Amino acid sequence: MARARLVPVLALLAATLSAAPAHPQAALDPASSQGLAETLRMLLDPSLRQGAIAGNPGAAAADAQMRALVGTGPLQHEFYSLAADIMNDLTRSSGGDVTAMLQTLERARMEPAAFAASLSPATQQKLRDFAAKVQQQQQRR
Repeated sequence: MARARLVPVLALLAATLSAAPAHPQAALDPASSQGLAETLRMLLDPSLRQGAIAGNPGAAAADAQMRALVGTGPLQHEFYSLAADIMNDLTRSSGGDVTAMLQTLERARMEPAAFAASLSPATQQKLRDFAAKVQQQQQRR
């Protein structure tokens, strides 16, 4: 299923492009909020995103995997929008604790369905919708 292949790619991308600080919090402090805002801006702005990908081999690998799944058309923008939503959910659910985020992302690689179930209902719906679009695109190929 397309969704099972998308979750690890999204998780890898979120991990490699994250700018959040490395300390736990109950709620996002100003530094975590700023780090999240910068990460979301970078995921949603193609020029900022390309700069981040160019300087990070892990992000380049995740981007290449994404392109293999969705190509370079409209689904590419939707992929990064979904990655931003996932990054937002992940950062907020961990209180900005990068160690907890990385542990969650590692578990996501092993159990993508459990990770997807941990996302907000709105993000889960976006993931389902996106996976359906990817599957339709792959069936047309």
